[in-house]
Amino acid sequence: MSQDVQLTRRQIFDELTKIVDPEIGVSIMELELIDKVDIEKGKVNIDLHLTSPFCPAVFGFKIAQDVRDNIFKVDGIEDVKVNVSNHFMAEAINKQVNESKKPSSTSESTIDEEK
Repeated sequence: MSQDVQLTRRQIFDELTKIVDPEIGVSIMELELIDKVDIEKGKVNIDLHLTSPFCPAVFGFKIAQDVRDNIFKVDGIEDVKVNVSNHFMAEAINKQVNESKKPSSTSESTIDEEK
């Protein structure tokens, strides 16, 4: 594994550590909800599961969206695909999150907020 990929992987895991399950207030990394992270040429695929198959869907959507948005903060990442599994709303969560707009950069959102 090249140093660039190792650095990117570390940055991705740093971002994932910041995401907290809104229902119980614990990092998704501490909860070991991330099953797999694949990085290839600026594209990241993340497989994850939620705390239970019937975890409230609103929390599932929030976690999956936060995962996608946070990974886009890492330099060099052009595409992020999130795959939630083993949840009653997994298909809907994956569709909504993966079809959502790429988050704008911090400087762009600051400009929008000033208007």
